[in-house]
Amino acid sequence: MASADLLLHPVRLRIVKAFLGDRALTTGQLAAEIDDVPAGSLYRHVARLTKGGVLQVVAERRIRGAVERTYTLRVLAAQVGPGEVAAMTPEAHSQAFTAFVAGLLNDFDGYLAAGTPDFDRDGVSYGAAAMWLADAEYADFLRDVRVLLQPKLANAPGKGRRRRMLFSVLLPGPENRAGDTVEGARDRRPRSRRPRGA
Repeated sequence: MASADLLLHPVRLRIVKAFLGDRALTTGQLAAEIDDVPAGSLYRHVARLTKGGVLQVVAERRIRGAVERTYTLRVLAAQVGPGEVAAMTPEAHSQAFTAFVAGLLNDFDGYLAAGTPDFDRDGVSYGAAAMWLADAEYADFLRDVRVLLQPKLANAPGKGRRRRMLFSVLLPGPENRAGDTVEGARDRRPRSRRPRGA
């Protein structure tokens, strides 16, 4: 696994994300996708990820005297280990999450700018939901999500398939708020009112 310092950088996070879905990209193809980052800077970040074992060279070809390399992502290496996550400071987590959200915003802006957005056609959605789960129920939920996703994550690129990005954020709600008990829920129910003048 790579270090948090290597992975949790705004540009390097975007590079890693570009390779998700079993993609093989040259630096030229990558630069076309991440076109708001200067090529020299992008190539330096690719070199760092390659040296760190996150990207690997799978092909090389000579073009007009230069060597064009094709890279793929080493998925298991592109993760921060649990021990390092546990040791991160709140400030480091804040910086990492900010980079994550900034990348998500960039992707969404790119989708909107690519043409006329059609959420139904493209299967685009975003939203939030709240679930009341005991720890054991939450563990079951996470297991069910993994069981559902694992076969789909193993799909290779193919005819008729479009790469679809899934972003997840799971957070506990604030504790000890009014209404967090059965009694509180009863208190929140709308009360029936008599019509005026009745």
